[in-house]
This record gives sequence, C-alpha cells and structure tokens, in this order.
Amino acid sequence: MSALLELVDVDTFYGEIHILQKVSLEVGPGELVCLLGGNASGKSTTLKTCLGIVRPAEGRVVFDGEDVTHAPTSHRIARGMAIVPENRRVFAPMTVLENLELGAYLRDGDLTEDFERVFDLFPRLYERRDQLAGTLSGGEQQMLAMGRALMSRPRMLLMDEPSMGLAPVLVEQSFQIISDVHAQGVGILVVEQNANMALQIADRGYVLQTGRIVLSGPASELAEDEDLKRAYLGR
Repeated sequence: MSALLELVDVDTFYGEIHILQKVSLEVGPGELVCLLGGNASGKSTTLKTCLGIVRPAEGRVVFDGEDVTHAPTSHRIARGMAIVPENRRVFAPMTVLENLELGAYLRDGDLTEDFERVFDLFPRLYERRDQLAGTLSGGEQQMLAMGRALMSRPRMLLMDEPSMGLAPVLVEQSFQIISDVHAQGVGILVVEQNANMALQIADRGYVLQTGRIVLSGPASELAEDEDLKRAYLGR
C-alpha cells in the first residue's frame, strides 16, 4: 500500500531551536495512525508541517504522490487535507450551520449530502444547527470542529489533541466518532497525549520524543511495549 501522506527525514526549526529531527512517518489511504508524545515533543509541529503552516528546513512532505513541501496550505486543503485543530477553534459568533458551511468553502455545488453525513454522525449538531457556536459545550464544539473538517470531503484528516479539555465520558464518545469516520475510509493522523485511547482505535502508531521518532509499529504491539507502558500508559 502506497502512502497517502508521507514525511521524509523532516527537520523543522523555530528560529534557532531544532524542533523536528529527521522525522519520517506515513499514513496509508483509509488508515488511522496516532502520533503519541508528551508536551513539547513536537507533535503539533508535525501536524503543522503536514499542513504547510510550518515549512521544514530539510526533508519532504508528500501527499498523494505529490511533493507538497513548498506548496501553500490552501493547495494541500484543495488536494484533500483537513484539520481539526487543538482547542476546536470554532467561530463563536456564527451558528453551527455557518461554521459547517465554512468547512466547504473550497467546494462548489449542493452541500445537502454533506450536511446529512455530518448530522448522521453528530445528531446533536442538527439539534443545535441554528445555535451560536460559542454557546455550545466543549464536547459539542469538538463535534462541530470535526463536522466542519468533514464538510470538505477530506481524504486525510489531521487531528490535534481531540480529547484535550473533555470530560472522560466525552473522551470516549470523541474516540468512537473518530473510529466511525475512519470506518468511512478517511485517512486519519491523530496527535494525542491519551495514548491508551488512541492505541485502542489506531491501526499503527509513532512515538515522538524531543523531536525524534523513537518507536513505531502496529498499535496492538505498541500497547504492549514495556517502555511505552511506563511512559504513557501508567502501567
């Protein structure tokens, strides 16, 4: 299986600070891959590099066979990437429907089928469709951020800490929805500190530590790795 998204020996700097060091990873079509690591490990920078918000000093970013290392973020989104950002970042003064419509801003034509798909996944959003996004609960805002990303019909969904700030019951719900989206054939790269939950739903995983990939493999094998258990799973 050829990779849909691939990072090849990526080095990224913030000023003089070397953030990512020879990071290589890949996500196949329809595959769910988790990127694990603690604070300041470089996880969010990896996602920003995939999306073109941060440009690597060395290495390549390849999407669907195209070298997009120097392509703008808009080009990558048009080609089929979408992101669910950390802390949701919904547009608070706009309604749920208006937020969803913004997710499809690069698309033409009738959005009826896309709204139906999102509302099937998130019935609560249908109930709240005319409500201002800023008045939603944290869990509802997470649903809206995911729904907004899906409105672009992505082939690759990038997710940054989807469980952050959510109550435990909502964390389980959020990961179930990620599994449901994965089942529809969308490739997903999810950055997450909750290693236990992420490894339960992922096909494969990578562990990032101070800007380097230190461990990778099938999720089932990573869940049994003794070093990973001690560092991230509390066992």
